[in-house]
Amino acid sequence: MGIFDFLTGEFIDVIHWTDDTRDTMVWRFQREGHEIKYGAKLTVREGQAAVFVHEGQLADVFTPGLYMLETNNMPIMTTLQHWDHGFKSPFKSEIYYVNTTRFNDLKWGTKNPIMLRDPEFGPTRLRAFGTYSVRVADPAKFLLEIVGTDGEFTMDEISYQIRNIIVQEFSRVIASSGIPVLDMAANTADLGKLVAAAISQTVAGYGLSIPELYIENISLPPAVEAALDKRTSVGVAGDLGRYTQYSAAEAMTEAARNPAGGGMAAGMGAGMGIAMAQQMADQSGPWGTAPATNAPSSQMPPPPPVERVWHIAENGETHGPYSKAAMGRMVRDGKLTRQSHVWTAGQDGWLQAEDVAELAQLFTVMPPPPPAG
Repeated sequence: MGIFDFLTGEFIDVIHWTDDTRDTMVWRFQREGHEIKYGAKLTVREGQAAVFVHEGQLADVFTPGLYMLETNNMPIMTTLQHWDHGFKSPFKSEIYYVNTTRFNDLKWGTKNPIMLRDPEFGPTRLRAFGTYSVRVADPAKFLLEIVGTDGEFTMDEISYQIRNIIVQEFSRVIASSGIPVLDMAANTADLGKLVAAAISQTVAGYGLSIPELYIENISLPPAVEAALDKRTSVGVAGDLGRYTQYSAAEAMTEAARNPAGGGMAAGMGAGMGIAMAQQMADQSGPWGTAPATNAPSSQMPPPPPVERVWHIAENGETHGPYSKAAMGRMVRDGKLTRQSHVWTAGQDGWLQAEDVAELAQLFTVMPPPPPAG
C-alpha cells in the first residue's frame, strides 16, 4: 500500500447508521477518541436525523441526505485549527443519530382507579387502558432535554414518563367531560383526541409528538359491574315479580346441577317449584297479567291498597307528605284550596288540587257559600 493510499485511509471516513432493534431512539456514532476526519462522508437515511456536537456544544442537525464534512459546508469548521496535526483529525466531535420514525403500539393504562362524578350513578371509579405512538419531532431539543450524553437511548427509558403524562391528562379530561359512564364507549375516539391534544404541549417540551392515541377500554370496578348486570337483568325481566321468578328458576337449575346437595337440594327445588306454581296459578297469563276472576274462595285475599300521600308546593317551598284525611282537614281549615299545587308518587309533575280526581272530591264535601241575604 502506497503512502497516498495510507493517507487517504487515514483522513477519509464514512459515517452512517442502520438499526434493526426497533426500540433505539438515539445512537452515538462510535469512533475512538471521538475523532471525525476532515472530508468525511456523513450519510443520513430517511427516518433519521444526525446531530453534530462539537466540543460539548450542539453545532448542527442534518436531515436525510449525503454530506461532506468540510469547511465550505460546515460553518463550525471555520473556527477550527488548520490542518497541522499530522495524521490526527483536526477536530474531535460527536455524531448522534436520532430515529425520527414512529414508535407504535406502546401501552398505557391507569394504575389506580380514577374518581369521577357520573351524572347517572353519582361518585364512581373507573379504569382505562389503550395504546399510543410517539416520534421525535425536534432532534436537537430531544438530545438536549432527554438524552444528554447517553450513547444509546431506547424507548423504554422514556415510555414510563409518557405514560404518566397520558394518565394525568386522561384523568383530567374524563372528569371534566360530563359524559356518562354508559356513553363513554361510544365516545372513545373523541376522548382519545382530547387527551392527545392535552398532552401535546407537554411532550413538545421534550422534542416529541404523539401522532396517535387510542382508548381501547373503559371499565368499572367489579362490584359496580355486578350491580349493573343485576339492574340489566331486572330491566330484561320487566318488573320485580318477573325477576323473582327468574331468580327462583335459576336457583332450581343450580340446585339440580349440585349432586352434593342430595335430598336437601331436591327438597329446596321442590319447595320453590310449588311456590312458583302457586304464584303462577294466581295469575291468568304467563309471567302474570291480570288476576283471575274465578279464584276459589279459600284463596288468600290480595294485600290492601297502599294509601297515597301528598306533597304541597307553596311560596317556592314544599312540605308534606300528608294523608288524604289530613288534606281534607286542610280544606276545611282553608289551608288547601283548589288552586294549591300538589304532587304524589307516580304523578307527572305538579297539578292543581282541583285537577286531581281523588282530591277534587274533598272540595265538594264542604257546603257551598250561603246565598246572598
